[in-house]
Amino acid sequence: MSLEPIHIKAIQEIASGIEMDVDKKDEDSDATNLLDFLKELKYGSRIVLKSIGRLYRGKVDMARMSQSKDPVERTLSSDSGSTNTFLFDSGLALDFCHCAMASSPTDLGIHSKRTIVAATYSSSANVTINTSHDWKLFDRGNGRSRLVKIEAGLLETREKRLVHNIALYLSESEHILWMKDIFSKGDFFIMDGPIYPKQLMYWMVVPSEEVRIRYDPSALNILQNYIDIMDHSMDNNLPLVGFVKNPEDMQIVQTLKKQETELDIPWLVDAQFFKNVLHPSAEDSHNCITYTNWFMQPNQFYENMLQTTSPLMDSSLSHKYDAEDYALTFFVIYVPAMNVLFKVESPYGLTKDDDMRHLITRKVLYDISVGGIPPTLSKVDSIAKIRKKERKQILGQFNKLRVDTKYNDIRWSDTDG
Repeated sequence: MSLEPIHIKAIQEIASGIEMDVDKKDEDSDATNLLDFLKELKYGSRIVLKSIGRLYRGKVDMARMSQSKDPVERTLSSDSGSTNTFLFDSGLALDFCHCAMASSPTDLGIHSKRTIVAATYSSSANVTINTSHDWKLFDRGNGRSRLVKIEAGLLETREKRLVHNIALYLSESEHILWMKDIFSKGDFFIMDGPIYPKQLMYWMVVPSEEVRIRYDPSALNILQNYIDIMDHSMDNNLPLVGFVKNPEDMQIVQTLKKQETELDIPWLVDAQFFKNVLHPSAEDSHNCITYTNWFMQPNQFYENMLQTTSPLMDSSLSHKYDAEDYALTFFVIYVPAMNVLFKVESPYGLTKDDDMRHLITRKVLYDISVGGIPPTLSKVDSIAKIRKKERKQILGQFNKLRVDTKYNDIRWSDTDG
């Protein structure tokens, strides 16, 4: 034991001196009043966020909702598992990602389909990596794999993160497009995480001499893939959502702090703000789910990247619909029993329709009432995940390369208690 009773006592004394001088009732009231600012939240002349329809806070009883009928006939979900990026002493960075799809009711034919992408990067032009634009089929055509390389010199920092992004988003988007013909009327599609590859898109548009991933063909291919996914959903009126389990956005609270300087905005991230807005009364805090109306974030790079003035390199992304239809829209859900907040995303081309918004809202609330998170997402997570034992097996294939090990890799190993 590293902390003995005398150390715990010292920490308790420190904790006793930390108080939030805020009455809980007043805090909730402040947050509720601040919700009114989200009707149309501006910073200067720029609209940061605006409500689709009226502002409201909804509440459903979990028990009643879970006993109701699933509003859709079949649910499909996609997810990717990753080894996380291996770094070797030679300077090579390598990440494997494995994407799968699950369905409820269960369809083993869908579950057996897999897409594997290995992404690599080395700053040395002398490293030979035998990439191909063609997919290699395996498991009697149920699986396919591909090796891609980020060209030398494009990354001088963030190598680990961007190699992972390329592997993750390429495997995910390619698998969804490969499987798109299985979708039919009455289906509902849930992507694990955001509907767009946000981290990659950021580095595609930010001016940087150290990160020039915008010139990488695979990165451009990924962006086009996600536009094609949105086009397919809008072509077929297919309900499509991204289920974000751990939203990290902070744009709302940052804008409120800049715009409403006379107000106390204590929250660091948007999720904390929405938790206070949606916090129910004590008597039903463990029996209900609360949620907001839908919001739109206009003029973000999701739609701006389709304009002729896009800061992307001299390439254009093909799309079937108006740029506004690709704008990000969302609503948030708070589950008091777990004290967690979820964000549900969908493109404006779908959610501008009242009936579609209602269907998506009801379906997601139903799934959360039944399983905490959508059950089909839990199912696909177990299918796609690359576990620690499998990660070690994959790493063992590179016995001629030495892993770039740091002391913390030893200190905080799997065997550390």
